[in-house]
Amino acid sequence: MVTTDTRRLDINCDMGESFGVYKLGADEEMLDLITSANIACGFHAGDPMIMDRTTRTAVAKGVRVGAHPGYPDLLGFGRRAFGASPDEVERYVLYQIGALHAIAKANGTELQHVSPHGSLGNLCAADITTARAVANAVARFSKSLILCAIAGSCTSQAGRELDLRVAELALLDRNYNDDGTLVPRSKPNAIIHDPEVVASRAVDVARDGHVKSLGGKPIKMTAHTITLHGDNAEAVQNAVLVVSALKNAGVRLAPMSEIV
Repeated sequence: MVTTDTRRLDINCDMGESFGVYKLGADEEMLDLITSANIACGFHAGDPMIMDRTTRTAVAKGVRVGAHPGYPDLLGFGRRAFGASPDEVERYVLYQIGALHAIAKANGTELQHVSPHGSLGNLCAADITTARAVANAVARFSKSLILCAIAGSCTSQAGRELDLRVAELALLDRNYNDDGTLVPRSKPNAIIHDPEVVASRAVDVARDGHVKSLGGKPIKMTAHTITLHGDNAEAVQNAVLVVSALKNAGVRLAPMSEIV
């Protein structure tokens, strides 16, 4: 068990996922509560104006920024199976990192991390070939970048193979199966809508290194960062209660670059 007076944890959130006139997520409010922002790069969501605005706001609020690359699937929000080859995946990710890197530089900051989105993130968590394609893109761009990976996943393995810094994450507003995989969004109870439950899970991960599956099984999970989805209706309330619960448990919030 980790002692609570020394435990540090990052809170990250997917954001910048609006597109043109369509608004998604409570980015402004979430940026007051989190320590790292995963910013969409225009493939599954986002556009250059929103990327720039979200990055500028994050910098002003002292939140570290990272790329949130996905499949080129605006219509499906990057949550559909795409069938891309490993070479295509590597180049898709490299392209998106480069796009957000330019915007980060223009706003006086550097990218901290890369966090794969949606169907891409789920596939590379379970498939080592796809995971290596994502990790190769990160390493080719810069080995100073942190690769975010579901704890114990193929993404984590692929990142460590290339000597990347890996931040293992727990998704607290999503339910897990007994085998540690995420309950698919197409299934009932995939998303947790009770902010008090989400906050309790945050403390379990930080203090005891586990999270309960949908079936009630404790799953070992040593996480450096926890993910809250900004497009959930309860996103802001989740974040408020998570921050309060972690601080009450003696956990210090810090960006992942200070942890891994």
